[in-house]
Amino acid sequence: MSALLERPLVKGRSKSSQPSIVGTTLPQVNLLPPEVRAARGLRKTKRMLVFVLLGTLALCVLAWLFSLFEATSAQSELDAANAETERIQGQLSDPKYAEVPRVLGALDASRKALPLAMATDVNWSAYVGAIAAVLPEGASIDSFTVTYATPMTGAADPTDPLQSPSLGQIAFTGRSVTVPDTAAWLKALNSVPGFQDAWLASAAVTGDEEYGDYYAFSSTVQVSEAALTHRFDPVAPAEDADSTDESATAEGTED
Repeated sequence: MSALLERPLVKGRSKSSQPSIVGTTLPQVNLLPPEVRAARGLRKTKRMLVFVLLGTLALCVLAWLFSLFEATSAQSELDAANAETERIQGQLSDPKYAEVPRVLGALDASRKALPLAMATDVNWSAYVGAIAAVLPEGASIDSFTVTYATPMTGAADPTDPLQSPSLGQIAFTGRSVTVPDTAAWLKALNSVPGFQDAWLASAAVTGDEEYGDYYAFSSTVQVSEAALTHRFDPVAPAEDADSTDESATAEGTED
């Protein structure tokens, strides 16, 4: 019986010539209904939406915690500032600190008034020395009289029609053992920065027992705005100073 059930081999065909299906991809057919595939896709979409929602909720919680921390920190700083204000106000009520606001107010008023009060400031000692430096040889000064403008009073009008407007005038008298070279002397006075319209008012021979004969002279010189020191002018803001420096640099570059 077993011999009858065996399949006879075909002559001329070996086992190796039979087709092999190992490693061959067979065609597949998805027999699932479209409803099942749609349901599976919907479940994936729902899972993705759940993850996105959870991420959004986590970000919202983190943002809320951060804002809560910032609000708590700001409130702490505000409480500390209020406590410091109350402490200072409590000190101001103390009699020994009662003068502080008034003193600070007076200092502020003085600081604001200083530029106006010193608007006509001049280094007079330097100009007296300049007059003495250009005196003719053998001459000396006996007296100085200064007539000058102040912030409250304007400069006096020129007494001579040939004089230019000025801030004031220095009148001085002196003596010389020789006849002064008037032209050279007045030129030297006018060469001093801040001086103009120097004038020799009079020169006469006189004398006494102590000094003998000498030439007595009186002279005037006008003080111009170039003599102002500007030491107390208001300080310009930093931004304006920077812009001024930049403008000056640009002008220098163009030149």
